[in-house]
Amino acid sequence: MHYFEYINRDTTIYSGGTTSSLNSGHDEIIEVVKEVSSDGGTINISRILLSADYSYVSKSIQDGKIPTDAKFYLNLYDAGSKDIEAEQKLVIYMVSGSWKSGTGKKFDSPITTNGASYQYRDQDQKLPWVTGSLLTDGGAWFSGSQDSYSQYNISQSYNLTFDKRDVRFDVTDLVRNHIFSSSIYPNNGFIVKRESTGSYGTTYAYSGDTNSEEGGTSRLGTLQFFSRETHTIYPPSLEVVWDDSKWTTGSLAQLTGSALDDTVIYFKGIRDEYLEKSISRFRLVGRPRYNDRVFGTTPEGLTVRTLPSGSTFYSIKDSVTEETIVPFGTGSIVSCDGTGNYFNLRMDSFQSERHYDIHLKVVSGSGTVDELINYYSDPAWSFKVVRNIER
Repeated sequence: MHYFEYINRDTTIYSGGTTSSLNSGHDEIIEVVKEVSSDGGTINISRILLSADYSYVSKSIQDGKIPTDAKFYLNLYDAGSKDIEAEQKLVIYMVSGSWKSGTGKKFDSPITTNGASYQYRDQDQKLPWVTGSLLTDGGAWFSGSQDSYSQYNISQSYNLTFDKRDVRFDVTDLVRNHIFSSSIYPNNGFIVKRESTGSYGTTYAYSGDTNSEEGGTSRLGTLQFFSRETHTIYPPSLEVVWDDSKWTTGSLAQLTGSALDDTVIYFKGIRDEYLEKSISRFRLVGRPRYNDRVFGTTPEGLTVRTLPSGSTFYSIKDSVTEETIVPFGTGSIVSCDGTGNYFNLRMDSFQSERHYDIHLKVVSGSGTVDELINYYSDPAWSFKVVRNIER
């Protein structure tokens, strides 16, 4: 299963003389900037702050609806990054203090100063960033490699390349720290930045390690992502992934051998539209394209058989953009009960008023020299998510 919790706060904080007090909590873009002067000195940098509400996820874990071993991913979608000339690393930490999102935009004139900035976690109240007992700038976060109590990592990293600008951070350990060790690591969200080992000052200009990606002289470009204020279909999100598959065949036989070489798959009762707050079940049937000639009371073509256990997957793509929303993987394994194969979808994980396509992947002989991988799609395997109408 894949469940998406959309980011509820985000902003970019900028170093520099005039921009250190700037708030951009309502900007449609969040960005990691590095400006390098002609003589090779770093002028300004920026970092991203964002957070998600864990209320539903935490309660679902307590109620057993989401397993404790669920995986968590932070998705950021490219909004026109510029001058990305080299492979580079982004790092993400848990923010160690509260902060205010604010209502400013980068190019407001005069600048808006009613939320988090490089200088303050709340510019209005003049509440500084604090690391331990030290006043800092540029945000404050928990540092280190692994917590000795929870055994979860304190930070995560992501290697970004020129041709791969969408970011899917594995933030499983960070979210588990927030949920299971909230007294130590309260959920104040995340800070996303380039790698650095620099010190902190109170000059509101970057004073980091000149050998790091953030403070060095290398020109790494500007990474831009859509914010929660975007009017596109690409707001940042926290993705929760877990294996919800179940397998009970009863008296049903499995498709094997030559029957899988030429299998026909179709869906039973797929609807054109689904309400955005529904959890819906999709039933699929696989059968050989050509049936064996046998004698019996039930036509061979009507005999229900199951697809391979644990190696039949579904994927969901946006019909227009062809963006993959739900990828093939451990969170999209097809289930089976006494009447056949199925999988469940949470419609609140998708943008409403859009169409989506279902794709299937069937692996047979997994892990052997005879392994086969077949992909299936059909124009009829499409549906639309529509808004709930209050009556």
